[in-house]
Amino acid sequence: MDNRQVIGSWLSGPRAAAEEMGADYGYRGEKLGLPKEGPGSMAPLGRRVGALVIDWGLCLLIAYGLLAAGDQRAAGNWALGVFLVLGVLTVGTVGFTPGKRLLGLRIAAEGGGRLTVPRVLVRSVLLCLAIPAIVWDRDGRGLHDRLSRAVQVRI
Repeated sequence: MDNRQVIGSWLSGPRAAAEEMGADYGYRGEKLGLPKEGPGSMAPLGRRVGALVIDWGLCLLIAYGLLAAGDQRAAGNWALGVFLVLGVLTVGTVGFTPGKRLLGLRIAAEGGGRLTVPRVLVRSVLLCLAIPAIVWDRDGRGLHDRLSRAVQVRI
């Protein structure tokens, strides 16, 4: 490969350049033993963000209507607590939040099955901190999922 090919590869993206030089990334979830596509495969980023938006909107509505007595500023603060409780209760019992269910996703343990309650609690608290959720690995899992040994998959 000459220099022009390398430079052209870097312009199209570092991953493409690395793959052209022989790096094997595989597909997202391959190292976790997940299928490439279909049920049980890694959840796409767009659906995960969509589910988060749905869940946050639901939490804001609950906080505004039930806890903040119509005060919009207080509702934002209460919504985070509602979000934590929603995540712990729903993921801990059925494996998904309302938003994830609507978009065909669920949370599973790395080896399959459901997360234990302590792992759900760790995941939910870290998700509420936001920073762990925006630090991803090559499979697209946030730090909150990695630390709780969880994976978001398609139903």
